[in-house]
Amino acid sequence: MRPTARLLTGSALAVAAAGLVCAPAYAGDAHGLEVFPSSVVPGGQVTVNTAACGDGGTAAGDASAVGAGSFTLAPSTHEGDAIGQFQVPPSAQPGTYEIAATCAEDDRRVTGDLVVTLISQRQPVHPRGSVKTGVGGTLGPDPVQTAAGVAALAVAAAGGTWLLHRRARGDGI
Repeated sequence: MRPTARLLTGSALAVAAAGLVCAPAYAGDAHGLEVFPSSVVPGGQVTVNTAACGDGGTAAGDASAVGAGSFTLAPSTHEGDAIGQFQVPPSAQPGTYEIAATCAEDDRRVTGDLVVTLISQRQPVHPRGSVKTGVGGTLGPDPVQTAAGVAALAVAAAGGTWLLHRRARGDGI
């Protein structure tokens, strides 16, 4: 019974620790600033929203840390959130930037992080070249590999013929 209790306790602690590590940055503050996408390339469009300003509340957004200046968060139809957008300048350097919003009614300030990268997380990377599956490929056959394959097949055919010929003569293979 004791080993089972230890196993269950250890499992519960492991799940709790994983939940804390994997939780989004804004989960600790129910009324933080959500930044979507959280990772963007220079020139990309970013949407931010918050419920900190209450129903019908507006906010002044500040993305000057990344060079985008100020923007407005207006009430949305989604459960009392205020929502706004800005564009990351094409000259933005890679790094993590703090985006802020200040509610118009009570001057409450909420923040969220934006990561600027040089490679978009959304765009798939396409493989290049041929697949190494043996002789030949999508870009055309390699003459050396083709010759080696033909030679191997010729040796195998000659050896098989020779063995069948000896067997038919009764040479005792």
